[in-house]
Amino acid sequence: MRKYEDSIPLKLLKAREVTMGFFRPVLQEIPLTEQQWRIIRALDEHGELESKQLAELCCILSPSLTGIISRLEQQDYIQRRRSPEDQRRVLISLTDKAKEMFEKVSPVLEARYQEITAQFSRENMEQLNKLLNLLCQIKP
Repeated sequence: MRKYEDSIPLKLLKAREVTMGFFRPVLQEIPLTEQQWRIIRALDEHGELESKQLAELCCILSPSLTGIISRLEQQDYIQRRRSPEDQRRVLISLTDKAKEMFEKVSPVLEARYQEITAQFSRENMEQLNKLLNLLCQIKP
């Protein structure tokens, strides 16, 4: 068996913690959790989504997503509406308040990405992105 320190899941967790160290302080100022930010970011990029789509895109389990969506709705960051085509479908989208906040915060977070890139190199970032995409495609 490989050494504990060579465990891929452990290395991925450590890498996540290092990278999130660049982003957490910005999110804490808003204040938003990492999961809330992922939801806002996904909705900004994809527009209106159903909760199942949002859960899949954001890697959040559906039961957890329900509470996060409720809190974001209370903060006036998201809104829900029934689909006119199918009343059973509930569509989730960003409010104007969330869009304004996203526009202000995105450049700050992009600057943090640039700080990571400056330390890790553009080539390494591109290679890491390709390798992670490949890893995400394998089946257990």
